[in-house]
Amino acid sequence: MNWKIKNFILEINKPLIMGILNITPDSFYDGGKYFDLDKAIERGFEIEKDGADIIDVGGQSTRPGSIQVGEKEEMERVIPVIEILSRELKIPVSCDTYRSKVAEKAIENGAKIINDISAFSIDNNLLDVIKNSDCGYVLMHMKGTPENMQINPYYDDVIGEISDFFSEKIKILEENKVDIERIVIDPGIGFGKRVCDNVKILKNLDKFKKFNRPILIGTSRKSFIGKILNIEVEDRLEPTIATNVYAYLKGASIFRVHDVKEVKKGIDIIYRIEENENIMY
Repeated sequence: MNWKIKNFILEINKPLIMGILNITPDSFYDGGKYFDLDKAIERGFEIEKDGADIIDVGGQSTRPGSIQVGEKEEMERVIPVIEILSRELKIPVSCDTYRSKVAEKAIENGAKIINDISAFSIDNNLLDVIKNSDCGYVLMHMKGTPENMQINPYYDDVIGEISDFFSEKIKILEENKVDIERIVIDPGIGFGKRVCDNVKILKNLDKFKKFNRPILIGTSRKSFIGKILNIEVEDRLEPTIATNVYAYLKGASIFRVHDVKEVKKGIDIIYRIEENENIMY
């Protein structure tokens, strides 16, 4: 399966790692670590060195209960980083934003992917930006907004509702002449979901294969892991690896993570066993 992203094609014939780079003071795990431009650039090079296939740059926390920052501030956080990393790294740069003007500026400065948690529902103009560019697009499911998404979320049928959501949104994208090969789908672990919903999504990831698009999954150090195991964010590396390996076996092919090197090793060994790749001894 291919993913068209700007001026080239990502062949998804093996698991791809999307490394997270948050230029924020308040993200739930790495908030403040890379808020300085020099530290952000240094981390970007480190993410590539650790084996990431994509780097995802975000300037606004989307943790539950987070408050929106202004558009100007978001742009000031991410655009300098995207401009430098797009020029200096060999891997493609993604911009994690739901704002049309931020996305437009990011694409102008070298971003090849827009990772949109809102599925163009918060800023309707984002659809036009996607339509008028040739960037890759991550279409994610979220119920509500980051401010309110974890206030008593409820589903009668979480898999069915997410499937209906993808069907509706993909139809809109196709009606707007967006090439389906530019789209990756993300069921949105932790975005307006209870622990039981997140577990059902992981156990039923293969049901989203019917859309014939790569499935991106983001479980990295998230609160559902902490709630299941009663552990804090600093202790969630091993279960993060386990949930990503499980997601791979259920059909995911792109993994958005903080801990690139560690998760990559975990998935790579399963991939090599499953595909029997280069095992001649």
